[in-house]
Amino acid sequence: MSYVDEVIERVERENPNEPEFHQAVREVLDSIRPVVDANEAAYRRDALLERLVNPERQIKFRVPWIDDKGDVQVNTGYRVQFNSAIGPYKGGLRLHPSVNIGIIKFLGFEQIFKNSLTGLPIGGGKGGSDFNPKGKSDREIMAFCQSFMSELCKYIGADTDVPAGDIGTGAREIGYMFGQYKKLRGLFEGVLTGKGLSYGGSLARTEATGYGLLYLTDEMLKKNGKDIKGKTVVVSGSGNVAIYAVEKAQQLGAKVVTVSDSNGWVYDPDGIDVAALKEIKEVKRQRLTEYKNYRPNSEYHEGKGVWSIKADIALPCATQNELELDDAKTLVKNGVIAVAEGANMPTTADATKYLQENGVLFAPGKAANAGGVATSALEMSQNSERLSWSFEKVDSKLKDIMVNLFDNIDDAAKRYGFPGNYVVGANIAGFEKVVDAMNAQGIV
Repeated sequence: MSYVDEVIERVERENPNEPEFHQAVREVLDSIRPVVDANEAAYRRDALLERLVNPERQIKFRVPWIDDKGDVQVNTGYRVQFNSAIGPYKGGLRLHPSVNIGIIKFLGFEQIFKNSLTGLPIGGGKGGSDFNPKGKSDREIMAFCQSFMSELCKYIGADTDVPAGDIGTGAREIGYMFGQYKKLRGLFEGVLTGKGLSYGGSLARTEATGYGLLYLTDEMLKKNGKDIKGKTVVVSGSGNVAIYAVEKAQQLGAKVVTVSDSNGWVYDPDGIDVAALKEIKEVKRQRLTEYKNYRPNSEYHEGKGVWSIKADIALPCATQNELELDDAKTLVKNGVIAVAEGANMPTTADATKYLQENGVLFAPGKAANAGGVATSALEMSQNSERLSWSFEKVDSKLKDIMVNLFDNIDDAAKRYGFPGNYVVGANIAGFEKVVDAMNAQGIV
């Protein structure tokens, strides 16, 4: 049995009931086989892959808080500090009922390579809780966030571990967590990113993941002789990533015709109205059923169906494993030329394979959605300098990072004999930098 297969088998045996983590490990290790095979003796001797797939630290803790009725609620909090070879741990905090240790490990493992690909000095980590902020009052959310940070603050710091937002964790939650950290530690430092502009946040951070997704998609199309202008785009999701992906796609001359939420989806043949979408989701925090009040010609459908609409480009921006094999077949049948992942691992392994085998340009999330964490690292730089950069400066740096990132994964894919396979390219390019740093620092 090959070294890669031995490690995959061991991960699945030692981490039962964690299918998302198994999927992430298998996808990465399968695609870096050429590098591992070329260095197998040295990697085996140093147990390099075993060290790579085992987090440096896993923290699990209870989070008690009092609801508006005066009753005590208890959630579970997590922080997985996966790899610090190239910098402080960096990765978001996900607040969602689906959160468990396996999902946090999957996200943290992916974050290692995503952060490496940005070219910035940040390691991989992830955290969160099974707390659901939906339907909670501001006071309840503050109570949870303060309790959560009361424990988490023992393990993080500006030069140690710098969490950010993720699903369920926006500016409101980051603000409450930062206030509690400052109170308990007596430090005003860049310990969280995604902060408000009045206390150390960065311009363009809100837009960064969605904008970065489109900068990379645009570059991928250009390098393959195609133009995003005039193309029809289907987007899933209606959160932060989806909203700003829609906005930037339309700025680049494409027409986006769908968005979705957990209840259903919208088809707007005239192009999604970004202002209406922001009003519904960011201001009023309502469901997409309200969209028709703004655009009478649009259609609202219950359930899932975004991928049934004929389009040139598909951007899954909702959650993991949302684009399945049957969806991939529908997209190919409808003539899609490119799929770029705005969410973390939103395309199943068999769907990814089918898209690639049918000539669809495919950009994996660890590359395509790296704009968010890249801009978080730029926020860290501004905090260290005690300066604030202009929106244009941050946006320009973000675009440069995403263009260079694509060039690096394109080059890595070609060097190892997989031209056009950006999944392999992303994993190899991210892996090479992390391994160089791990080898230089010894067995730690």
